Amino acid sequence: MQNIPNPQMTKHRDPMVRLRWPRLAISTLAAIFVLTTVGHADWRSFRNGGTGELVAQNPPIKWDVKTGENVAWKTALPGKGVSSPIVVGDKVFVTASDGPRQSRLHVICLDAATGKKVWEHQFWATGRTLAHETSAVAAPTPTSDGERVFAFFSSNDLVCLDLEGNLQWYRGLGYDYPTAGNDVGMSSSPVVTEDCVIVQIESQGESFATGLNKETGEDKWHVKRAKSANWSSPVIFTSGSDKTELVLLQSAAELTALDASTGEQRWNYQHECDGISSSAIDGDKIFLPGGGLKALRANSKNSPPEVLWTEPKMAAGAASPVVHDGTVMIVNRAGVVNCASTEDGKVLWQLRVKGKFWSTPLVAGGRMYLANQDGLVQVLQLSKSRGEELAALEFGEEILASPAVSRDALYYRTTGHLWKIAASK
Repeated sequence: MQNIPNPQMTKHRDPMVRLRWPRLAISTLAAIFVLTTVGHADWRSFRNGGTGELVAQNPPIKWDVKTGENVAWKTALPGKGVSSPIVVGDKVFVTASDGPRQSRLHVICLDAATGKKVWEHQFWATGRTLAHETSAVAAPTPTSDGERVFAFFSSNDLVCLDLEGNLQWYRGLGYDYPTAGNDVGMSSSPVVTEDCVIVQIESQGESFATGLNKETGEDKWHVKRAKSANWSSPVIFTSGSDKTELVLLQSAAELTALDASTGEQRWNYQHECDGISSSAIDGDKIFLPGGGLKALRANSKNSPPEVLWTEPKMAAGAASPVVHDGTVMIVNRAGVVNCASTEDGKVLWQLRVKGKFWSTPLVAGGRMYLANQDGLVQVLQLSKSRGEELAALEFGEEILASPAVSRDALYYRTTGHLWKIAASK
């Protein structure tokens, strides 16, 4: 386990060291990760990069946490956390926070087959650790490029480790920008591109988005953002014939596309946007939550997108939209799943489900898995004409985090535990 520096020593050391420490890049050899034929089955980020779906998966429809049916393992987690698990190869990564004011940050690696801890590192937060009681400092979901894991926290601390747990670098962005935060906590999840990891930090104080060199943690670009509280997450979007990587930044009054490598603004679309749920993508289409749901088509990396349709009935709640087989689906604050055509926005069906939802559902095997706050997972069979409930399954613990799916297995984070749901052999 990583040694934890004494927080009092951290406060009183030489100020020049304090200035350097959050920017420290610890040079070690990056882990070599060879993508195999099953590499496509990884779930490497929040919502799997913006769709909420992983194709060619067939996870269980039913399980029983009391009898253990289709429960591969259950592993206790320290402290608190509403961040989602991610899966890279044979490893599952998850973050947590505990200690005084949740100032101790955990990055944990579990064996996907057994649920046993492979390694864990702990760090002291360098930024603000205020968070609403329903949230946690471990709110943002980590991301991975297949070689490294980038773990981000509400304190605006960003940790980079290789898959074997070797620390690559650490950035204390909360120390660099001390007013960047709010009293209910931050939760925007990072994204990673070919050459940088991008974080969106927007609050009533300092607001910005920054792209950091994923090898060293040093700034590649930095742009100021509107000073307004925002919890939505950036999305990577490829556009144009050269497939330029853009990062979409959603804030209260606009959706902005920046060149992911340079931070240069490519286009800006003025529109009321939701502050919690994040945009979804499907090919050249962007589904933007805010005042309902708006479908945009981005034909060029430099031109504003065209509006395809707007549907006020498709208002998202805290959960983000999910795209599947020519449809886009949301679960609203009233507990109703709405399904619309991605082509024209026509609402195809509606279905009332039970509970309040913070967790974004996922789609696998042509089915939607919805976890409500009380820990009830409702499984829906999907078609373009209706959604039909197949099962309602109790975990018996609260669920706020979004699940992951990989290699026909589901991963759910409940209060205090991480579960793997997979067909019993």
